[in-house]
Amino acid sequence: MSFSMLTEVCNDLRNWFNRDLTKHEGTWHIVNNNLLETVPNLQAGQYYLIRGSLFNDGVHLYPVDELRDEVFTGMISPMVIPADFVALVEDIEAWQKKYGDVDSAAMSPYSSESFGGYSYTKSAGGSEYGTIKSGTTWQTIFAGRLNRYRKI
Repeated sequence: MSFSMLTEVCNDLRNWFNRDLTKHEGTWHIVNNNLLETVPNLQAGQYYLIRGSLFNDGVHLYPVDELRDEVFTGMISPMVIPADFVALVEDIEAWQKKYGDVDSAAMSPYSSESFGGYSYTKSAGGSEYGTIKSGTTWQTIFAGRLNRYRKI
């Protein structure tokens, strides 16, 4: 699973799974792709959120070696993400790879077209995720499973 998809889904839900709302603010140093400072209560294998960074904003897994080197003043917050949510994001990412590219019928803004005496109508395609129609997004396909995590 990509951290960018996890970040996108959390952002869409407005839920960063920071149960105790712990936010550690300060100046942070990332050198050789690693966070130099110790983040209180952050354990190996735990997700965390970075905000205020030029290169690394978003969700990451601790410890990671994917961070881009920088010094930034911002916030790091440990996250408590349930395993079933991670599995849901993996399903969303699989759907996005299969149906979310620009050539996919789901991404086409047109369901029918006519020109020069020729016309056609795309049928709504079925999939293991339900009916895929023009303009269908992962948000609509997975709305039922996402709603329990949504914050207002």
